[in-house]
Amino acid sequence: MKSLPQAPGPIGVFDSGFGGLTVLDELARSLPDADFIYLGDNARAPYGSRSFELVYRFTLEAVERLFAMGCHLVILACNTASAKALRSIQQRDLPELDPARRVLGVIRPTAEAVGELSSTGRVAIVCTPGTAASGSYEIEIEKLHPSFRTYVHACPMWVPLVENGEHDGPGADYFVSRDVREALEPDSDIDTLVLGCTHYPLLQPKIEQCAPTGVKVVRQGTIVARSLVDYLRRHPEMDARITRGGSRSFYTTDSPEKFDRFASEILGYTVHASRITLP
Repeated sequence: MKSLPQAPGPIGVFDSGFGGLTVLDELARSLPDADFIYLGDNARAPYGSRSFELVYRFTLEAVERLFAMGCHLVILACNTASAKALRSIQQRDLPELDPARRVLGVIRPTAEAVGELSSTGRVAIVCTPGTAASGSYEIEIEKLHPSFRTYVHACPMWVPLVENGEHDGPGADYFVSRDVREALEPDSDIDTLVLGCTHYPLLQPKIEQCAPTGVKVVRQGTIVARSLVDYLRRHPEMDARITRGGSRSFYTTDSPEKFDRFASEILGYTVHASRITLP
């Protein structure tokens, strides 16, 4: 690989598609002066049903591209990538690519926050099949909160609904109501339902309609943003490597026109993305 840019650069945010925009929105609110690059691998979404090997390869390709674009810090705003690729990239690839760069995920901060969110210690996680198969949430929550009981439920239809712009339509009602019911079914003491996929906040109004009174529906964007602010406070050497012009740049591996329409709706301002190929 070619030598990487060493001058300060933007924070990279990666997702398999549109879902990570819900995290970018919160990151930008918490760090309004920081520069961000968002990369959505829409052409190969969804990642949730893909093998560990493919998700790792796709994610590494995206991370390498963001590094080449000047990012010293990359946030995997994708639970499937965080579950299937993050550890390998951190332990195996970063020492060779550049030991001073960092790649962070969304699962660990979410697991840390669960302790403050649940009063009963009974938590349900809705996520993609890939995240569910990894066991990542059970492992992290068990390490941090040993007395908690975690119930993970895969929702294979939710990401395709979002990626195809059907999250607001009546066609989503059946799948959301069925999966919320099944996610909460194992334990009547569940008081927290974590949206363990960054696409899912776009379905949140329907999810909240289906969730019983007293069950908190928790999205990850605010949690991840708070965690990143704390991380930069504790790592001033990384904070110094971030450029601060308040810019937002967007890249997609699929149609920029489709991306622009959807991203502008999610973020509330006009987005102009550029198309790139990976690797």
